[in-house]
Amino acid sequence: MNLPEAKANSAVRAKNSVEKEIKNLIKDALKNLNIEVNNVALEHPEDLKNGDYSTNVALAVAKKIGENPKQLAEKICKELERLNVDNNIEKFEVAGAGFINFYLSRKFFSRNVEKILNQGADTGKNEILFGKKIMVEYTDPNPFKPFHIGHLMTNAIGESIARILEHSGAIVSRANYQGDIGLHVAKAIYGLLKDSKLAQKTGNHNEEAQNIGKAYAFGAEAYENNEHAKKEIDEINKKIYARNDEKINEIYDWGFEATMEAFEDLYKVLGTKFDFYFLESAMAEIGEEIVHANSRKVFVESEGAIIFKAEEHNPKLHTRVFITSQGLPTYETKELGLAAEKFKTFPNMNLSIVITANEQAEYMKVVAKALSLLYPEFENRMKHITHGMMRFDKNSSLGKMSSRKGNIITGESLLRDVEVMVREKMSAKGGPASGWQEKEVQNVASDVAVSALKYSILKQSIGGDIIYDFEKSISFDGDSGPYLCYSYARANSVLEKAVRENILPDPHAAPEEAWEVEKILYKFPEIIHRSATEYEPHYITHYLIELARAFNSFYGNNTIVSKTDSHSSYKIALTFAFSFVMKTGLHLLGIKAPAKM
Repeated sequence: MNLPEAKANSAVRAKNSVEKEIKNLIKDALKNLNIEVNNVALEHPEDLKNGDYSTNVALAVAKKIGENPKQLAEKICKELERLNVDNNIEKFEVAGAGFINFYLSRKFFSRNVEKILNQGADTGKNEILFGKKIMVEYTDPNPFKPFHIGHLMTNAIGESIARILEHSGAIVSRANYQGDIGLHVAKAIYGLLKDSKLAQKTGNHNEEAQNIGKAYAFGAEAYENNEHAKKEIDEINKKIYARNDEKINEIYDWGFEATMEAFEDLYKVLGTKFDFYFLESAMAEIGEEIVHANSRKVFVESEGAIIFKAEEHNPKLHTRVFITSQGLPTYETKELGLAAEKFKTFPNMNLSIVITANEQAEYMKVVAKALSLLYPEFENRMKHITHGMMRFDKNSSLGKMSSRKGNIITGESLLRDVEVMVREKMSAKGGPASGWQEKEVQNVASDVAVSALKYSILKQSIGGDIIYDFEKSISFDGDSGPYLCYSYARANSVLEKAVRENILPDPHAAPEEAWEVEKILYKFPEIIHRSATEYEPHYITHYLIELARAFNSFYGNNTIVSKTDSHSSYKIALTFAFSFVMKTGLHLLGIKAPAKM
């Protein structure tokens, strides 16, 4: 399945929307004027004063039919007014050289609030990927190595994309591919053999995993700077593969279990639960069989190695080794095995998505080309999404700290540091509330810390590097995850007050004028649709910030809960609608919305 197919299906499966209604209205108006068009472009004006939708269709067709754009726009407007029987549109207005602006009606906004209340957690759902089976592979930390910030980025992006696709009707499975063999394991075991304190079994897998990480760092440095150590580590590596040394086998089994358990603890904090785990050792065997079976069809021998000359199939690609002259499989071969195993493990899969850092883009293109020759049926069912790196603002406290540590900051330590600062921020704002148990405070601080990191990662297009600013990321007042969480908690406190005052929500008790927050709420399904078709969570982050600002303005300028206000029940309904959309939007970003802060 590819994007064009998804978009084609959307026309069949998507429920009627006001955007579709307006496009059809424009086409009907043009048809009455004997003007045929295939596509009508609609956009949202930046300033709500200029309407809720705008089209340049008069400008687009005027030259072709030899008419003045503004005069044509006025003719179209007259037809639109005549055809507008559902009253979702309050008025049409010609602007500038021939733009047509559409102003949605109070009736539409009230009905949209009612619709959100009825949908609840299903708000914004669509069916553009209805029934499609999609596997998303992400995170991919290696046992015996620390969970670094790159894994944190891949996890945030992968989990969000998985949730967005699920909200669009797909059957999603989450996969994790991990390097359980290789030189990194030998380096860690070398460090454990040299320092018995690091190899102690404490019964606490997180503590043990941290010690294994230290042992890996020790072994990695020794491998680079000590020729004797390098030879020893290479020998350990051979024994790991052969499983012929009892002492090394014992350390390996313990270290694998400790680091994998520590990763699971992090996944719980991050809100991820994987369906499938693929290990490099198993994929290597599968990949080797594939390469050897096709060594004269797709691959060729060269100086004792087996290679793939990708440039013969695409001049933009290059040659890569799949089996070394020593007979060892490379990462490329393991990726072949992994791809084949995925389609076997998740039968009738429509799409396999892999999320990695940018530096893997070029070699993955070579693997994809080899796979397309080996398995033509897979070619249009694989997608590789790459992301940039996380860097630290040198002027922030974290940037200065990372410089002192040589930029060695693990994902776990970053989460812990952010959580400490979030707790300080909560205290500074007068919270946590009296009567809270320590576990409640810890859970909320943890959730908000995750929101700070995930929002910072997801707020821009996936491919670029991220400059992480520690202080800005934990702000309760700006462009941040905690700000979104705080806005949701604020709405929740309003709703709790409404319950105490016994005022029920009523979407039919609306005033004449619509608030700005209503003019943003209805766009949520459009945002999810775009995020799903483009695999870009940043559209949701931008939308939620705009929505939160509009709600906080509404909150600051209105008394929402009041028994003497005839519109209070509608304001409460609107607050409910905001809370449903905000909670759902945060969920799609992989963020748990705290009920109170």
